[in-house]
Amino acid sequence: MADNNKTTTIDLNNLKAGGFIKERGKDLFTVRLRVPGGRMTVPRLKKIAEVAEKFGGEFVHLSMRQSIELININFKDFDAVTEELGEGGQKVASCGARVRVPTACGGCEYNPNGLVDTQAAALEVDQKLFGTETSHHKFKVGFAGCPFDCPKSATNDVGFQGAIWPELDLDECISCGLCTKSCTDGAIETGADGKPLFHSDRCTWCGDCVKVCPTDAWRTTKKGYTVRIGGKWGRHPLVGTLFATFLPEEQVVEFIAAVLAWYKEKAEGLGRIRLGDVIIREGTDSLLSHLRLKFPENVVAKTIPPQVIETQVGKP
Repeated sequence: MADNNKTTTIDLNNLKAGGFIKERGKDLFTVRLRVPGGRMTVPRLKKIAEVAEKFGGEFVHLSMRQSIELININFKDFDAVTEELGEGGQKVASCGARVRVPTACGGCEYNPNGLVDTQAAALEVDQKLFGTETSHHKFKVGFAGCPFDCPKSATNDVGFQGAIWPELDLDECISCGLCTKSCTDGAIETGADGKPLFHSDRCTWCGDCVKVCPTDAWRTTKKGYTVRIGGKWGRHPLVGTLFATFLPEEQVVEFIAAVLAWYKEKAEGLGRIRLGDVIIREGTDSLLSHLRLKFPENVVAKTIPPQVIETQVGKP
């Protein structure tokens, strides 16, 4: 027979780590759902709405990192909520010092600016690295399909941005001028002979010249991800710094794993600290050398620590 005088003790830290976040209301929690890349099938969305209506409040919340959060869930309903969500193939996310659900734009499937398949990358990272403990702090990954960087990948611990390197075959060029008009960064100008003049130092690797060229004179010779490391948001924001260029899409998971290994080692004994702050503390050469062992063709020769974003918070 159950002892009715016993009280239930809830470990809020363990609950938060499992995606259940304590709210202000008594016994009420927010349940954060796992939505890698921000993509949601219509049947899953319908199931989530059904569960939210049955167990939650009058609304759900769309988080800044593309997840859906169920509001006002009573802790007594956790098992039922998780079970019913599972019937629709929906999983609960996690918080705490571990790899979070990756964010991503639509990639190249339907977006005309997309250069790489960010959705495939986000799903792979979610499948293979989601929930990996860092022992130190949260670890966020973001994917942008092109240099527009809509997902703000540079403010993630590791941010990936699609890029292509264009080269011109002058023999195929008909001097139509479309590439010059499409290049908003001024990397292509019209030379004295009427042919395009390419300033590679101004190129942002967007690939617009390749897309508009009617004769395929502009061609993609390299494609992959620009990788920035050490970004974060919050009270003391940092912009991630460029560590690698044209990283092949199939090496994304391996690259993140290498960064995680360095982070765990260098942050040992430092307590609760983000990757960007460790890079500032250690300097960039250590991480560059570590990554260059496995990715010698992609890691840049030299870089600088993550850059602090100046804010007026706390200033007179």
